[in-house]
Amino acid sequence: MSPTTSTNELQDQQRAFAALLLAEEAPETTRLLRAVKGQPPRVGVYHHAYRARLIEALRSNLPILHRVLGDDGFAELTLAYLADEPSRKPSIRWFGDGLQAWLASHPDALPHPALVDLAAMEWALGCSFDAADATPLQFADLAAMPPEQWPEARFAAHPSVHLLALQWAIEPIWHTLTNDEEAATDEPEALDHRLLIWRQGLETRWRSIQPDETQVLAACLAGEPFAALCDLAADAHGDNAPAWVASALRRWVDDGLLVSR
Repeated sequence: MSPTTSTNELQDQQRAFAALLLAEEAPETTRLLRAVKGQPPRVGVYHHAYRARLIEALRSNLPILHRVLGDDGFAELTLAYLADEPSRKPSIRWFGDGLQAWLASHPDALPHPALVDLAAMEWALGCSFDAADATPLQFADLAAMPPEQWPEARFAAHPSVHLLALQWAIEPIWHTLTNDEEAATDEPEALDHRLLIWRQGLETRWRSIQPDETQVLAACLAGEPFAALCDLAADAHGDNAPAWVASALRRWVDDGLLVSR
C-alpha cells in the first residue's frame, strides 16, 4: 500500500467517524469502522458523548440560562442549535458563538424572548473574561496631554469591552440567579437599553448606560476625536457638553475601558 493510499484511507475513516457523530440518530455500526476495530464498535457511545460534551461546554458559558431552562430544556436548545450549526472550531469553548444569530431566526426556540438577551449578556461576559490583556489608559495619561492636543485626542476600546443593545431588563434575573440558583424570579419587563460589559483586572463587570452616554461612548470606542464627542453631547448637555464629556471620559478611564491608540 502506498503512503498516499494509506493517507486517503485514514481521511475516509475520519470523515466517516465525523459523519457518525453528527448524524441525528446514532447508527449501530458501519463496514468502515468494523474494519478498524475488527468487531462492531459501540458507535452510540461516541454519538452520545459528543453531544453531552457540547451541552456541558455551552452550559459552562451560559449557566444562568441553564438554570432558567433546566437540564432538559437546555439540552433540547443545544441539540436544536447543534443540528443547524455544528461545532467547527478547534476549541469547544467557542461552541455557541453563533447562538445569538441562530436564536434571531428561531424565535420559538426559547420560552420567552427575554432569554435571547440573557444569552447575549452571558456570552459577552464570557468573551470579556477571555479577552486579551491590554494596559488600560490612566488618568495621568490624560493629565499629561497638552491642551492643544485635546480636540483631536482619540482613544480605543480595551479588548474586553462589549456594548450590547438589549430589549428586555434581564439584569435582575442574572443577578438573582447568580447569587441563588434556586431563587424565584419575576418575569422581565420590556426595556430598550444598552448594557456595557468589560473586565477590570480579573473580574468582569457590567452596568446599564443611558442613551446620551451610549451615543458618546460608542463614538469614542470607534475612534472619534474628543471634539466630535463634545458635538454629540451638545444635543443633550448644551454648553456644558465639554465638561460632561470630560467627566464621562474620567469615569471610562477609571473603569479601565480605554487604551491608547
